Amino acid sequence: MINNDTIVALATASGSGAIAVIRLSGIDAITFVDKHFRSVKGNKSLINQKSHSIHLGHIIDGEREIDEVLVSIFKNPNSYTGENVVEISCHGSQYIQQEIIQLFLRAGCRMADAGEFTLRAFLNGKLDLSQAEAIADLIASDNAASHKIAMQQMRGGFSSEIAKLRVELMNFASLIELELDFAEEDVEFADRTQFKELIDRISFVLKRLIDSFAVGNVIKNGIPVAIVGEPNVGKSTLLNTLLNEERAIVSDIAGTTRDTIEDEISIGGIGFRFIDTAGIRETKDVVESIGIQKTFEKIEQAQVIIYLLDSTKLQDPEQTDGHKSMIAEFNGYTAIDTSVVEINKLRNKFPQTPLLVISNKIDQVPEAFTAFLSKRLQAIEGAHLLPISAKKGIGIEELKDTLVSFVNAGALRNNETIVTNTRHYDSLLKAFEEIQKVSYGLDSGLSGDLMAIDIRQALHHFGEITGEITTDDLLGNIFANFCIGK
Repeated sequence: MINNDTIVALATASGSGAIAVIRLSGIDAITFVDKHFRSVKGNKSLINQKSHSIHLGHIIDGEREIDEVLVSIFKNPNSYTGENVVEISCHGSQYIQQEIIQLFLRAGCRMADAGEFTLRAFLNGKLDLSQAEAIADLIASDNAASHKIAMQQMRGGFSSEIAKLRVELMNFASLIELELDFAEEDVEFADRTQFKELIDRISFVLKRLIDSFAVGNVIKNGIPVAIVGEPNVGKSTLLNTLLNEERAIVSDIAGTTRDTIEDEISIGGIGFRFIDTAGIRETKDVVESIGIQKTFEKIEQAQVIIYLLDSTKLQDPEQTDGHKSMIAEFNGYTAIDTSVVEINKLRNKFPQTPLLVISNKIDQVPEAFTAFLSKRLQAIEGAHLLPISAKKGIGIEELKDTLVSFVNAGALRNNETIVTNTRHYDSLLKAFEEIQKVSYGLDSGLSGDLMAIDIRQALHHFGEITGEITTDDLLGNIFANFCIGK
C-alpha cells in the first residue's frame, strides 16, 4: 500500500468561508507547488526553503494569478505524513478552491482517497493504528468527554499501555519458545511464578479495559434517553426545554406526537440523545398505534428512561372544602397507584435500564401534594424521583445533574484509559480469552508447546490493535470512514 505519487485534497470543510486549506503530500509535493508559486519577494524557490516555514505569494496558472496565498512547507520526515507536505492557505471561495486543486491535478497530482494522509502517516511510522483511529474520533467529537478520550488516545495513552503488555508477554514467549528447543533436556528458562504474576497482571488490565468500553461507547456515541409516558403529560415540552428550542410540536390534543423525535445536547461535557416518543395508551388509531410500537422499540435501545407524569391529572377534579383532594379515585384505584402499577411494569420489563420518574407541572399543584406524590412514588423500586415544571424550567438543572450521575465517569475524571472503539474491544476480548487459556495452562501444568500456541494468539490480537499486524482489507475498512483531506 506504499504509494510514491503525490496526492492533493481540500483539508478544510467544503463550502465557502474566510479561508480554505489545500494539502499536498508526496515526494514531489514541494516541486509541484514551486512550479505554480510566485513569491511576493522576488524569485523565491520553495525547494530551497527550510521545513516548517511559511511563504506569501500567488498561485499562478501560466501568467494567470488564481489567488494570493500562504504556503506552509513541511519536509520529510518531519511532517504529518512523514513525506514532503505542502499546505496552501487560500481565500475560501469554492471557485478558488477548485481552480487550485484542478491546477495540481493537471500537473500530475492525484486526488487523495478518504483518510489517505493519515494512512500514509501510519504506513510511514508517524503513528500507530489506534492513534490513527483516535484522529477520526477527535474530528467527530462533539462534547468535552469524547474530545478528552480522543486526545488521550491520539497521544498514545491506550496504545502505549497495550504495547507495554505486549513486550512483556513477548519476552516470556521467547523463553517458552526457547524451552521447546531444549525439550529433551527438560529445562525451564521461564520462571513459572513470575510468568503467572505477569499473566494475572495482564488479565487485570485487559478486564479493566474491556469494562471501560461500556462507558466509552456511550460517551462516544451519545447516551440515548427515552422520554415516555401517557399522552399530554408534557414530553414534547420537556424535550423543547432541554434543547432550548421548539423542536417538537406542543398541543393540548392528546396523541400529537405519533413518531419519535430525536436530538442531542451536551450536559456536563457528555452527549445525551433525547428521544421524544408517542404517548403510551390504548388506541384504535392505526398511525398512533405504530408510534406507540416505536416507543417501546426506542425504550429497548435507551440507556436511560424518563417516565413523565402529569401532577395535575393525579388530583381529584371535584372540589372538596374548597381544595382539591390529594387522591383521585379512578375505577376503584387511585390515579397515583395506577401510575405506580404502569411504571413498575416498565421497570420489570427493562430492569437493567436506569429509570427516572418525573412528576411534571408541579407549578400547578400545592407543595403539600408534591411531597405526598413523591412519598407515594417511592413504592417504585429502583426508580429515581424528581418533581419539575418543564414549561417553567423548574427542576431542569437538577434533572441534568441526575442524568450525568447515571454515567460512571470516574475513569474519565481519573484520566484512565477508556476504550471507545468496537474493533479494539473485539481484539481485547479475544486477547483476554487467550490469556485465560494461558493462565489455565500454568495452573494445570500444561507443556510449554501448548501454552506457546495461546501466547502467540494473544500477541496477535495485541498487534491487531496497534497495527503491528494488519491486512489491506482492515486498513481499507478503517480509513474509508475518514473524511477526504485527513
